[in-house]
Formats: sequence, structure tokens, C-alpha cells
Amino acid sequence: MPSADEIRAAQRATWAGLSVGWEKWDSVIMNQLGPVSAAMIERLDIADDHQHLDIASGTGEPGLTIARLSPNGRVVLTDLVAEMLDIAVRRAGAQGIANVETTVCSADDLPFDDATFDGVSVRFGYMFFPDVAKATAEFARVLKPGGRLCSSVWVRPDMNPWTTIAMQAIATEAVVPPPDPSGPNMFRCAAPGQVSALYVGAGLCDVAEWDVDVELVTQSPAEYWQMISEHVSLAVAALQQVDEPARERIRATAIANVSAFEKDGTVRVPGMARCIVGTKRQ
Repeated sequence: MPSADEIRAAQRATWAGLSVGWEKWDSVIMNQLGPVSAAMIERLDIADDHQHLDIASGTGEPGLTIARLSPNGRVVLTDLVAEMLDIAVRRAGAQGIANVETTVCSADDLPFDDATFDGVSVRFGYMFFPDVAKATAEFARVLKPGGRLCSSVWVRPDMNPWTTIAMQAIATEAVVPPPDPSGPNMFRCAAPGQVSALYVGAGLCDVAEWDVDVELVTQSPAEYWQMISEHVSLAVAALQQVDEPARERIRATAIANVSAFEKDGTVRVPGMARCIVGTKRQ
């Protein structure tokens, strides 16, 4: 079993390598995940002078949207990977957002004082933390009394064909080992109530969770495959195991299977996420 430091080192290397793909497909990814960001922001009760912390920010959302909603406030974007935050900085500049700053750090060892932030957001980061309980305790620590923590995770694989179509195609040619259920992986936090229990364990109250539908929209089955194969960590890692002929066969299988979701010139593949919100006691 790798240590937490070893897991984080591997994650840094993986996501640094994926940063180019995330920037290339930024608009498609943002459209897919936009409903989740909107659902989280609605429960965070953002004020004009909000002091906000965004964890596992990646290329910047929902932190950049929160910054626009809080022009007299401050948003700190954090991530393990400097290359991802560099993209967030470029996106902020392009959008004219000046009230953001970035910090490279681990979610379970935050370099901030107690009771610093009015809100904390974690969009699709929870599943990858080496120690989810320790990270949750850190989020609660840096929240002000009355502040809110809102996160999102993916539900079951069968509810997310946008990723399972690709992984099933890859599995026809490559060995895809089952994930360690207790270790970082995309669907690690899929069970209802799992993250809510972490919130309660960290002393948060008024905890609630709800599901949010998403949709991955691409212009063709071929574009679907190109996007997934360039930015989804599981797919990228698995494709590195096989030779070019096998990759072509995988591509053909994925394109054939995702074609079932093609209609009126676009491919629309559904998915589902779960959002969880809680409040720090006054």
C-alpha cells in the first residue's frame, strides 16, 4: 500500500501530464460540469465580499465563477498541480477576474489559519484525497463559524456512461485492474451518505446531499473519443499499455458504442454527480 506522500507524488505527475488535454478541451469540460458548479454555488450562499477557498481547483471552476459573484471578496484556488493552476490563472486573466490567487498545496495540509474562509468548495476532488477524513477536518478548520462546505463526487459507473463507454472499450485490449475501494479512484465516494458522514465526523451540521445530472456534448463520436483519450486519467493511463493497432481497435469500439448517443449532429452522453453541503456550527 503506497503512502500518502507516494500517492500525492504520483498524482502530481499524472495531472501535470494531463494539463495540456484539460486546457485543450476546456470549453467542453466546462459545459459538461457547469450544472454541478451551479448547484454547488447555489448552496454556498456567496456574498459580495465572500472569502472563499476552492480545493482541487484544476483549471479554475467553480472558483472563478465565485470570484465574479464576489467582486469585493477573495478566492483562493488550490491544487496539488502547479500546471493546472497555471491554466486557471490564464482563464482568470482572459475573463478579467482579478480577485483570485493560487496556492499549490495538499488538501489535508492547508497553509491557512483557522476560521479564514466563508466557504469552501471541492468539485470532484474528494475521490482522490489519500485521507478523506483528514482533508474534511482541514476544510472544517479553515471555515468560519456559519461557513459552508460544498463538494461534488461521481455516483456509480453505470450512471456515468460518458466514461464507462471508453473504459469498456479499453478493457477489450488492455488489462484494467479494479480500483482499490479504499484508495483514490474516480468512483470511490459514490455510495450515498459516504461524504455526508465525513462532514458529520468533522463537526459540520445541516448536512444534505442531492444528485445532479450532467451531459457530455461533442460534435461527433470521433471527437468524443479524442477528448476522453486526452483528458481522462484512467483512459490515458490504460492506453499507454497498448500498441498502436490496439489503440485503433479501442478507438473503433468506443466510437461505435457512443454512436448510440448521437442525435441531430451532436453526441450527448449522460452522467450523474452528487453534491454535498454542510455548515460549520456557530
